[in-house]
Amino acid sequence: MKTKLYIFLFTLTISNSFLFAQEQKMTEAEIATFKQDVNVVAKKIKTLSTDFVQYKHLDFLSKDIETSGKMIFKEPALLQWQYKKPYNYSIVFKNGKILINDEGKKSAVDIGNSKIFGRINKLIVGSVSGNMFDDKEFAISYFKSKGQNLAKFVPKDAALKKYIKQIELTFDKEEATVVQVKLLESSEDYTRIVLKNKVINAKIDDSVFTN
Repeated sequence: MKTKLYIFLFTLTISNSFLFAQEQKMTEAEIATFKQDVNVVAKKIKTLSTDFVQYKHLDFLSKDIETSGKMIFKEPALLQWQYKKPYNYSIVFKNGKILINDEGKKSAVDIGNSKIFGRINKLIVGSVSGNMFDDKEFAISYFKSKGQNLAKFVPKDAALKKYIKQIELTFDKEEATVVQVKLLESSEDYTRIVLKNKVINAKIDDSVFTN
């Protein structure tokens, strides 16, 4: 159970987006417009639910490990990841704790006991809403391609950099919402999470986040 949690936390969040055939760096004016568009949308998001497919790439395997499920977010920081295939496993971020349900086996981790866990929780919530651009802990670069924008986050903190080399968020250009998260580890391994079938601002009861 702990192994699954560590894999989730250090290879997730809140997964080199699709390699762009014509990826171009944004101008300062384009960056300002992009950030404004995303922040306007992020401020309107009170709840969000979405299906996801997660692809875990390990350098020694010929095929990526694929899992899928549903993610549910409610402001300011209630977040649940429900893995449904190929196993039942859920993680809830709530009130400073990580609540885990591993096929009926329940446990909890206090985020306050780990500075790294706290940062990763912040990253996950920020990646869901797209509201990460003012985080002083990252060097951020911005790119564009047809129909999508890409923000790349490189940690400045040495401790965090041991686990996370870079985070890439892919945004739909029209909706200004995150459609893919990719997390690159210090090795050549990475996790890519594709979000689809998003529903924004539907009523979600707090009881959903009881694991």
